[in-house]
Amino acid sequence: MKLIKKDRLGELLAAIAESEALYLPVDRDDGNAEYRRYEEGTELSSKLNTVRSAKDFFFPQTENLVDFKLSGNNIEVIDPRRECEDFVIFGVRACDAASFSVLDRVFIETPPEDTFYKNRREHATIVTLACSRPAATCFCHTFGIDMTEPKGGDITAWELEDGYAFRAETEKGSALLARLDSLFTDDASAENEIAEQREQTKARAEKLPLSALTTEKFDGRDMLTTFRDSRWASLSEACLGCGTCTFVCPTCQCYDIKEFKTSDGVKRFRCWDSCMYSDFTKMAGGQPRLTQLERFRQRFMHKLIYFPMNNDGVYGCVGCGRCLARCPIHMNIVKVMKELGKEAADNE
Repeated sequence: MKLIKKDRLGELLAAIAESEALYLPVDRDDGNAEYRRYEEGTELSSKLNTVRSAKDFFFPQTENLVDFKLSGNNIEVIDPRRECEDFVIFGVRACDAASFSVLDRVFIETPPEDTFYKNRREHATIVTLACSRPAATCFCHTFGIDMTEPKGGDITAWELEDGYAFRAETEKGSALLARLDSLFTDDASAENEIAEQREQTKARAEKLPLSALTTEKFDGRDMLTTFRDSRWASLSEACLGCGTCTFVCPTCQCYDIKEFKTSDGVKRFRCWDSCMYSDFTKMAGGQPRLTQLERFRQRFMHKLIYFPMNNDGVYGCVGCGRCLARCPIHMNIVKVMKELGKEAADNE
């Protein structure tokens, strides 16, 4: 276990940034936090989580896929990608770290591989940061995620009373810690403080509003029964279709591809799309989901039924709570799970 005093964290961040691009959560003027590239003097935010997730590093909101340059009757196809530089993401919470495995299933493990996504994943070193002060909107435990022991990173970090502890999880993580070794001290006693913190954090989490939320009523639930549930009408009634939930979600992966004419050709872009929009998956034959009820149902059926059905029981949600915090009418996956869970219980 590697330790560093809190007053030397800035020194550690600067040392990382000397050889690799470093991104970390930083406080904004409006009281929220967002990921920014490290600059001299940048301080790590103490906020629980960022407004937007770390998904952006691997699956950006807008991305240039290919350029077509026209010259007379000739068309030159240009790959606009520049060689990806190595980079470090510092301070990734357990929920966001878990979201990477969901996205990996979509973009890497399901053919064909998305080389844009995979290239960024391969160049990233992820430093996770365990949670010790969960919020009322947190429910990562619902999906089997341990906020005190994040999985999916190259290095795991814990904020202790007087410093930070680091443990390598992969060869990539070991290499980074080895390069920074002169800044650390070795102290096995940190394990005891981490264990104590873990127990205290879990005790706090048990007192939170969503501590009893489980997926029990959805494990192996019949797809058609859920699809035809009459409660979708009342659940979706207030939905504005604004798409905010999908844009802050760390696991949403839907996108659209558009082409734009330039002075000498055409650029093809990939950009995030939302299943809550009326023109989502619109085709020549029309819109397959004409009503907001159908679109609302599709979003949550995908998270709770379709995705786990096709991915070894892995749910399409990591319980980060961003949709709870950002939805303007306070409709979210938790309310859906609670309402449909009651329905399932009544039918047993």
